[in-house]
Amino acid sequence: MENINPNEKTSQTQNGKILKALLNGERLTQLDAYTRFNCTRLGARIYDIKNMNEEYKNKVVDRWVVLPSGKRVKEYRLEA
Repeated sequence: MENINPNEKTSQTQNGKILKALLNGERLTQLDAYTRFNCTRLGARIYDIKNMNEEYKNKVVDRWVVLPSGKRVKEYRLEA
């Protein structure tokens, strides 16, 4: 049985935009990804990026950060 993903084009476009932002040294949270790229599943896109190229597998770093509101969120960046 073939695994058909009707959102494949959208997810590939999001992957490219997110990867470009990370390569530019930006740090991204889920809220950043939603407002900038209309991406509601940043963790899934990061997973895709890690698996699309061995070079990025160990370079994508995540950490918990505390927002001014007191909420904890994951922040992703590329290790230098």
